[in-house]
Amino acid sequence: MKDYYQNKNVLITGGLGFIGSNLAHKLVEYGANVTIVDNLAPLYGGNVFNINGIENKVELVINDVRNSEIVYPLVEKSDVIFHMAAQVSYIDSLNMPFEDLDLNSRSTLNLLEASRKLNPKVKIVFSSSRMVYGKVNKSLVTEDCETNPLSLYGIHKLTSEKYLLMYYKDFSIPCTILRLTNPYGPRQQMKHSKYSLVGWFIRQAMEGKTISIYGDGQQLRDYIYVDDIVDAMIISAASKEAEGEVLNIGSGHSSKFCDMVSSVVKCVNKGDMKFIPWPENYEKIETGDISVDLSKLKKITSWSPANSLDEGIRKTYEYYKEHLTKYVK
Repeated sequence: MKDYYQNKNVLITGGLGFIGSNLAHKLVEYGANVTIVDNLAPLYGGNVFNINGIENKVELVINDVRNSEIVYPLVEKSDVIFHMAAQVSYIDSLNMPFEDLDLNSRSTLNLLEASRKLNPKVKIVFSSSRMVYGKVNKSLVTEDCETNPLSLYGIHKLTSEKYLLMYYKDFSIPCTILRLTNPYGPRQQMKHSKYSLVGWFIRQAMEGKTISIYGDGQQLRDYIYVDDIVDAMIISAASKEAEGEVLNIGSGHSSKFCDMVSSVVKCVNKGDMKFIPWPENYEKIETGDISVDLSKLKKITSWSPANSLDEGIRKTYEYYKEHLTKYVK
C-alpha cells in the first residue's frame, strides 16, 4: 500500500477534521503529497492542532470546498481525492437545511464538475453515512437495502452518492462510496455532543460528570475506531475493484448504547450515567438498531477492523489525557 501512495498527489477535503486529519497522518507516512482544504467552520471540528507533527509535510489551504476558484486547481493536480468536508450533525440539519444541502451535496457536485472538466481520471472516495438507510427492519444491513433517510443530513448524503454514481456511469470518473457507521477516536471535536458521542462521553467522564442516556439505552450501534476507517479508505482508494461501488464500513459488531457508556466510565474510572426520557420529537429521527454487513468490503479489499470497542476507547482516552485542552475550547 505504501508503494501505491508514494509521491501520489492526494487532496483531502475537510482535512483538518476528525477523520480527514487521521487520514492525512497515515498518507504522509506512506509518502503521499497531501493537500488539505478546510474552511475551519467552528461547528464542524476542524482543528489546526490535528495536523500537529505533519504541519510542514502537507499543503494547507484554509478555504471552502464550494469555492470553485480554489477547488478547480487542486482537483486538476490530484491523483486521489478523499471527500470528507461536510455538515456533520444530522440533528442540526433540519435547523440549517440550505447549509446542509450546500455542504453535503453541492460541494460534491462542485468536485465532480471540476473532475469532469479538468481531471476525469482522479479517484474520488466519498465519506457517506449509515444515516442514508434510515430505519431498517433487518437484522443485518447490506448495501442493497432500501434507502429511506429520516433526516436532511441523510437525504443530502444520499444525494451526493447519486451524483457520484451518475458521474461514474456517464463520465467514467472513478469513485468509491463508503457508508460509515458510528466513528470515534482521537482528533474528534469535544466541544459539543452533535457528532461522535464516544468522544463527548469521554470528556464528560474525564470531568467527573453524569452521562445522560436517552430511553433504556438498549439501542444497538456499530462503533468503528478511526484507524480502522482510515485503513479501509486507503485500501479502497487504491482498489480498482472498489470503483463504482457502495461499501459499508463498521466494526462488524454492534453494541448496546448503554454498554458503550459503561465502557467509557470504566476506562476513565470517573463519571457516572443516568437514564432520561427521549427529548420531544427526537425519536422521529432515531434510526433504531443498526448492524451492518461488511462482507462486500472484505471481499473486495481483504480489509478487516483491528480494534475492539474497549481497545478503541482506551486509545482515545490516552490521546485526550495528553491533549484535552486542544479540543475543548
